[in-house]
Amino acid sequence: MANTILQGRISFVNHEKKTVMIEYEVNGKKKAVNGPVDDETQLLLKKKGVIKKTHEFHIGDVVNFTSGISERGNKMVASNICFLYNTALDVLVNKAKTQNRFLGYLKIADDKYFVKEIDSYLFFPVSVSPWQVRPAENKLNEPVTFMLENLEKKDKITAKLFDNTYIPEFHAALKLHKSQAPVEAVVYKVSPHGIYVNVVGEKIQAKLPFKEGVKVGDIISVKIVYLSPAKIIVQAL
Repeated sequence: MANTILQGRISFVNHEKKTVMIEYEVNGKKKAVNGPVDDETQLLLKKKGVIKKTHEFHIGDVVNFTSGISERGNKMVASNICFLYNTALDVLVNKAKTQNRFLGYLKIADDKYFVKEIDSYLFFPVSVSPWQVRPAENKLNEPVTFMLENLEKKDKITAKLFDNTYIPEFHAALKLHKSQAPVEAVVYKVSPHGIYVNVVGEKIQAKLPFKEGVKVGDIISVKIVYLSPAKIIVQAL
């Protein structure tokens, strides 16, 4: 069976151990097998040409795989796991294009946040801003509302929570961006790749193009030309 390509559906994803459980049928008998989907394994499969690209696996994914005895010889394991499609994911993506608001439960695994969509049980990694206050522990496993981002690439879809809290420095930066007021930014690092400055305290930092003569501790007058929860761009005045 090790060389026979089987097809099954993922029924569980262990985001901490980076493994999945695949349910499938052989001669009318239902079976289940676990297999690894960690980054190292997927990159090796991509190098061998088994898969075209890596994938963030979800419950409901239909996959091809092979099955064989583990290295210890004590159980069957799945290998060469290749994503085919997920109809539940397609439904959510299509819904997001017209009404991008979903309900789910906040989870944490390997120090990363995920949301589990309440109907499909699909997990999506949560995009967290560098200036965002991390969700409190009592928020875990509680209902949250979220939207889906990166819809054009199904294997790169992330979730963005609607109810986010940001540090005070970020709100100060928003006001500076809105007013386009000049900011006295302090240089904290200089390298051949650029000049790095503290824009608001030491929490909101940005990068300027490299310029000869600038050293750590210098003050450069800048304005914030772009600001989002994920990115800041400043321009020297």
